[in-house]
Amino acid sequence: MNEPSPPQPASPQSATSSDRPRDINPGLPAGDGASERLPKSGAFQRFWCTRVLSSLSFQMLAVAMGWHIYALTKSAFALGIVGLAQFLPMFMLTLVVGHVADRYDRRRIAAMCQTIECAAAAIFALGTYGGWIDAPIIYVLAACVGAARAFEGPAIASLLPAVVSRADLPRATAWSTSANQAAQIIGPALGGLLYGIGAGPAYLGCALSFAAAVLLVSSIPLHAKPATRPPVTLESVFSGIRFIFREPVILGALSLDLFAVLFGGATALLPVFARDFLDTGPLGLGLLRSASAVGALAGTLWLARFPLKNRPGFAMFCGVIVFGVATAVFGLSHQYIVSLLALVVLGASDVISVVVRLSLVQLRTPDEMLGRVSAVNSLFIGTSNQLGEFESGVTAGWWGARRAVLAGGIATIAVAMLWMRLFPDLRRTRSLERDGEHRAG
Repeated sequence: MNEPSPPQPASPQSATSSDRPRDINPGLPAGDGASERLPKSGAFQRFWCTRVLSSLSFQMLAVAMGWHIYALTKSAFALGIVGLAQFLPMFMLTLVVGHVADRYDRRRIAAMCQTIECAAAAIFALGTYGGWIDAPIIYVLAACVGAARAFEGPAIASLLPAVVSRADLPRATAWSTSANQAAQIIGPALGGLLYGIGAGPAYLGCALSFAAAVLLVSSIPLHAKPATRPPVTLESVFSGIRFIFREPVILGALSLDLFAVLFGGATALLPVFARDFLDTGPLGLGLLRSASAVGALAGTLWLARFPLKNRPGFAMFCGVIVFGVATAVFGLSHQYIVSLLALVVLGASDVISVVVRLSLVQLRTPDEMLGRVSAVNSLFIGTSNQLGEFESGVTAGWWGARRAVLAGGIATIAVAMLWMRLFPDLRRTRSLERDGEHRAG
């Protein structure tokens, strides 16, 4: 792909200094030493902790819903329906949630969403104790959780530039990603442990964790008021999508991550592997779900200390290829320990694309459009995760779980090889930030 044509005024290359994301947190001076400074910032600590608690709750809820629906139905297809129920609200609300994140207090949006998720977990707990939870109710509650997370994702993602300085964003993104990975380690294992006691305690633990996240996100201090936003128009509704399609590096990163995880996602089938192939219970399932996050957390901590400075796009392609190989190994494995190790490698390789993608979006998008672009980014994430779970459930119903995961791993490798040719700008980029790329050019 050739170099992009001269960008329109909305693009970061032509934006004025007032259009760019502002360094609105004077307590965080820019420059070296961010890896030591960020964890000491009170605002960033609260941001990090609310991400941990929200992700922790969702991971616990995902384990409980997955085991519960499979225990009720014994159907891999039903596992896929849970993923589809979470994806559809995100897909339908994409153009709305970005505008909401750009026009209203992002902390309040996140708090309201986490309150809805807390209520859904509480209903799960009440229904379990009352004995009236069945598959349709699980699908409906999963859809409610999906709708809430559709709003929460862009709000949280676009909140970070208001918490740290622009120069600290790459490291802050890595630390923020580590929050998700820490939760994905602890959450599934804790969810599996609590579900081993009973479904009710697992759902109740989710509700309490969501409630704590609400209190934290509401107390995050910001150091500037949001800029005045223009009225909503049809053009502004689609501006985030148009911006992404004008930026081949961002488009390539988002679409690569989408298709790689769409084809390579084996997470939805973990209950099948745990029960039918690896002969383990809810705790074993929780450890399997945690394994990829162990690798991802190690990767994010490494990237927080040693951020990608040279050829981040090429590193992303390499990570996706390793992700596909690890997925194929997991699909072929008959040993629990080998499956765990394959998932650890899978998580460590996946985090490269996560950090590169998030950093590109935050550093190359004007602040006034960040909510809308983050909403499209969240749609890509939701497509690759929730819709990927549906795809895995359908293909497992057709071919069997092992063949479905193996085929997904091979398809992921093929996508990475094809995208290297379709998006040469991403492959050759030498900086996460546009200005840095020009200096390096």
